[in-house]
Amino acid sequence: MIKSALVQRIADSYPHLYQSVVHNIVNAIIDEIVEGLARGDRVELRGFGVFSVSHRRARLGRNPQTGEYVQIEQKRFPVFKASRAMHERLNRDETPN
Repeated sequence: MIKSALVQRIADSYPHLYQSVVHNIVNAIIDEIVEGLARGDRVELRGFGVFSVSHRRARLGRNPQTGEYVQIEQKRFPVFKASRAMHERLNRDETPN
């Protein structure tokens, strides 16, 4: 699902909210998650999962086209771990009707 589809579904579920307001709310939530990660914080959404930042140390890599060795700088990257409740919901057996 893309962000515009998420905004549309939320706006459809709450008809008293304008779509522009829902769009601003979704953007604010995403911005706060990103800002928290940029500060190095762990962002936990109960029942959904945890966003955190992991680090890759600097290392020596190799350019596959030329075979030349290159220095790769250290990097930070986001990590998401789904909550137990989400795992259970995704993996529960649903009997077809």
